[in-house]
Amino acid sequence: MADMSRARISVRGLVQGVFFRAETRRMAVSLGLKGWVRNMPDGTVQAVFEGERAVVEKAVEWCRHGPAGARVEDLGVSWEDARGEAGFEVLYG
Repeated sequence: MADMSRARISVRGLVQGVFFRAETRRMAVSLGLKGWVRNMPDGTVQAVFEGERAVVEKAVEWCRHGPAGARVEDLGVSWEDARGEAGFEVLYG
């Protein structure tokens, strides 16, 4: 479990209304990551990825550009201890 990492990201730019959450979930599930993604009222997208550090880093890199139609202007990343997320969810509300 020592190789397990957790990254919390915040993505700014044109990232809502472009399937960012759905594509993030698809990508994370394909990589075997756990966590969640959600739209925020300020127009950003936040996500948490948990898994092996190298795989989490791949997900973070993907978020630097996102899906077609997205225009990422800034990506904030903070690294935390893994908490044992179960599955990968799109959160609403």
